Amino acid sequence: MSRALPDWVKYGALPLLARFLIISEFVVAVNGKISDWSGQAAYMAHAGMTMIPPLLGAALAIEAVGSLLVVTGYKARYAAAVMFVYLGIVSVRLHGFWHMTGMASFANLGEFFKNMGMMGCLLMIAVYGPGNWALDALGKRQPVATR
Repeated sequence: MSRALPDWVKYGALPLLARFLIISEFVVAVNGKISDWSGQAAYMAHAGMTMIPPLLGAALAIEAVGSLLVVTGYKARYAAAVMFVYLGIVSVRLHGFWHMTGMASFANLGEFFKNMGMMGCLLMIAVYGPGNWALDALGKRQPVATR
């Protein structure tokens, strides 16, 4: 006999936990950009990118602001959609393992597919929303998903 999870867990606590987990990688990335701006810029230059300072600044803003919006559930659908597109561009541009050989190819293969998994999570938030425990849900009656 299986017992279903209560709605507050299924539509509140678990989506909140999922939002924290998906954002954890972006928090690490934001920290890397803040603490090692020149290293991040060198990595982008090595990948053949130009206009690095504005692009790196935009990346920092998307990751920091987007993470805050997703984790709080305020405009989370829009933030997740922007982060989805951003991460797709980053994955193709900076982790193009198909252009590489040896260990660089292997390492970037892992980064690329890690990003694809994160994109899947972001897409789910963009489509289905952040769940009932979100700032956007304050003062609104949240429908329980149909079973």
